[in-house]
Amino acid sequence: MTVEVQINNSTDAKARFVSWVPAPCRVRITNPAGVPGPVVPVKLSTRSVAGGGAVVFRKGATGAFTKTLTLPVPTNGASVPFFVAGRFGRPSTKPGDVTIEARAKKVIVGSIKLMVRVRKNANTLTPDERDRLVSAFAQLNNQGAGRFTDFRDMHTSASSAQAHGLPAFLPWHRAYLLDLERELQAIDPSVALPYWRFDQAAPNLFTLDFLGVFNQGTVQFGATNPLQFWKTDGVQGIDREPLFDTVLAPPGLRSEADTLALGAAYPDFIVMEGNPHGSAHTRFDGSIASIPTAARDPLFFLLHCNVDRLWAKWQRQFGRFDPALGASYDEDPGNPPGHRLADTMWPWNGVTGGSRPPTAPGGALASSPCVSAPGPQPRVRDALDYQGVVTSAARAGFDYDDVRFV
Repeated sequence: MTVEVQINNSTDAKARFVSWVPAPCRVRITNPAGVPGPVVPVKLSTRSVAGGGAVVFRKGATGAFTKTLTLPVPTNGASVPFFVAGRFGRPSTKPGDVTIEARAKKVIVGSIKLMVRVRKNANTLTPDERDRLVSAFAQLNNQGAGRFTDFRDMHTSASSAQAHGLPAFLPWHRAYLLDLERELQAIDPSVALPYWRFDQAAPNLFTLDFLGVFNQGTVQFGATNPLQFWKTDGVQGIDREPLFDTVLAPPGLRSEADTLALGAAYPDFIVMEGNPHGSAHTRFDGSIASIPTAARDPLFFLLHCNVDRLWAKWQRQFGRFDPALGASYDEDPGNPPGHRLADTMWPWNGVTGGSRPPTAPGGALASSPCVSAPGPQPRVRDALDYQGVVTSAARAGFDYDDVRFV
């Protein structure tokens, strides 16, 4: 007897990634040899490597999670659905560090390795996680000749009105980060974009092995750090000078607690675009301090990952995932194109001219082997329900290490 387990309802190895949100899975008997009856009880359990991730099961889309799950599986090859979620507080550190085992009468008849892949605090990454991330970033950049050029071209003066100063600031940047993260995952599926929690000290971030050390007018990297070859706009290197001691938190930023206390309605919360978001940018001299040039620096994406995490925490705190709920967004018919809930977002919609920028670099938003949302041309509203709280099909396939699903 042999059993096959599918993660995210797929046999694709690139789909073997879960987060805190329950992922739809299936189990089926592919070889019923030696089985006397039409149905076999199959018990699913897990094991993890030391320090690795952990998952839990549930039979349906709702209900309590369990550490094991027994399902009646027919011998005719029909699959039986179930759900798997990462156990909150136990993310993976390496690909395949969690194994699901299927047993029949205590005998292992099938197994599959997977990873609990979530966005983590960049300051707490293991050296291996850090190195996989910088390697993927360097490959995406490819010394200025790679796909990163499109992401650089998405965030310029010409596109500023689509991404800043109005309600879609947070949804637009959420889609932008997700697009970039999926491109990084096409290079290394184990990578998740980490966040720079800028209201806390992050001494492990500004190092030779990670995002570099400012010295004598330039950002320097270690001899084995591939970011030493970073190139954008035809210029080698990264232009970034911290205006604070990088072993400490930058001064003058609104704390996480104060940011989450701005208010329970979106118009109140979004003032965080100024502080802490804008204040974090301007704690440096260099490209990251200005909208037209900020995306030249890979630190930009970790900064914005934290901005998005703060939004995710605010959404969880106040239940602001439903676009139909007025407090979830600042909907106004007078908002310009790109800032109304039903609007598709540039550049993924390919719309140019008029109030939109003159070009649309990058094409459609990258797809994922794990989820179908938010689709190639995401709307503003599609960015809100990223965990599939309102509609399970809306889950976008990412989570934060400190933001629960339930």
